Amino acid sequence: MSWTTPADLRAQVQRLWDRGELLRAAVTDAASKPLRLNLKTPSATDLSDRFDAVRDWVRSIAGTPQVRIEWRQWNHRVQGTQRLPAAVWLDSLQDALAFIGKLRQAQRFEALWQQTAATQPALLAWLSRRPTQALELADRWERLVAVVAWLQAHPRPGVYLRQVDAPGVDSKFIEAHRGVLAELLDLALPPQVVEKEASGVAQFTRRFGFLDKPVRIRFRLLDPVLPSLPGCGGLPDITLDATSFAALSLPVERVFITENETNFLAFPEAAGAVVVFGAGYGWEALARADWMHRCQLHYWGDIDTHGFAILDRLRGHFPHAASFLMDRQTLLAHRAHWGEEDDPARHELFRLTREEAAVYDELRFDRLQPRLRLEQERIGFGCLNERLHGLL
Repeated sequence: MSWTTPADLRAQVQRLWDRGELLRAAVTDAASKPLRLNLKTPSATDLSDRFDAVRDWVRSIAGTPQVRIEWRQWNHRVQGTQRLPAAVWLDSLQDALAFIGKLRQAQRFEALWQQTAATQPALLAWLSRRPTQALELADRWERLVAVVAWLQAHPRPGVYLRQVDAPGVDSKFIEAHRGVLAELLDLALPPQVVEKEASGVAQFTRRFGFLDKPVRIRFRLLDPVLPSLPGCGGLPDITLDATSFAALSLPVERVFITENETNFLAFPEAAGAVVVFGAGYGWEALARADWMHRCQLHYWGDIDTHGFAILDRLRGHFPHAASFLMDRQTLLAHRAHWGEEDDPARHELFRLTREEAAVYDELRFDRLQPRLRLEQERIGFGCLNERLHGLL
C-alpha cells in the first residue's frame, strides 16, 4: 500500500524540523502560515478492490491528532457515496510542533533567541542559520556568548587561552568549541581584529590573536667539529623553540630531515651537517630559518604515497630540497620488508622530480603491489651509510 500513513505525515514534519525550518518559523512571521502536508490517497480502483483497507486508512488518517482534514465525497459506482480525505493541514506552528513532540525544544530555542537578541544581536544570524545546532548547545550557549563578550572587550588579546577570564569558561571549553566560536566571533568582532588568512580550527588562536604553544624543533649535530650551543656542550640531542632555531648561526652546510625517531637518533656522523626530526610540526616553522635555505637539504621519508606527498609540501617552502633513500632502487632492494599503506594518496603531485614522480605513480596506481609502502626504518643501515658516503 502506497497511501500516506500517519507516520509518513510525521516524517514530513520531522524533516522540516531537521532542516531548522520550524525553529526559524518560531522566531519569524512564518509561524502564522498553515502547513499543507503531502497526501497520497486511494484511487477509484482501490475503492472497488480494497474497500476494507481503504476504510481502515480513512480511520487512521481521521484519528491523527493536531491535523485538520479537508474531505471530499466520491460517488462510486459500486460502493456508493464515500467521504475520503483530500488534504491534510497543520493550521499553526504549535500544531506542527506538537505533532512531532517538539514544543518544549522550540520554547527553549525561543528563549535562546530572546536572550541573544538582548545581549549579542549580531549572533542572531548564526542562530537563524544553525537553529538545531544551537539547541544542541543550549546548555553551553551562555558560556559561548561569554567568550564572545570577553573578546569584544579584549580584541586580539595576545594571551594564552588559559588566561581568558570569562564566567564558567576554561581553556578546555574553548578548545572543544573552536569551530562554533570561530563562526560566532566572525560575526561579533570588527573585521580589522580578525586575521582572515588564518582559517580552520587549527588556526583559531592565530585568527583571533591568542598566543599559541611555541613550536619546538629537535635536531642533532652530526659533525663533532661543529660548535655546540651555549650550555649544550656534548649533548647529542637538542630541542629549541622555532624562533631560537631560526636564529641559529652555525657553519652548517647540509641538513637531513627524517620522520622516524630511531633514524634520527642513529643517523651517522656527517661533516658540516645536522639532522632534524621532522615529526610534530609543519614545514612553516623550518621555513622561518633563513640559514636552512642556504644549506643542502635532504628529506628522508617513507617510500609510500604519503611520503612523497610530504616531500611535495616541503618543496613548497624549500624548492631545492632533495629526496634521500626514496628511489626505486632502494624500494626494490628491500622487497622483503614491503608493507601496506592504510589510506594511499591518489592526487597529482607537481613538485616531484621525474624519477620521484615515476615511483609515486607506481605506488598510487598499485603497479608493484596494492597499497605498497616501505617504511624508512626498514631500510638497512649499511644502505644508509653507503648512500651517505656517496653524498659527502
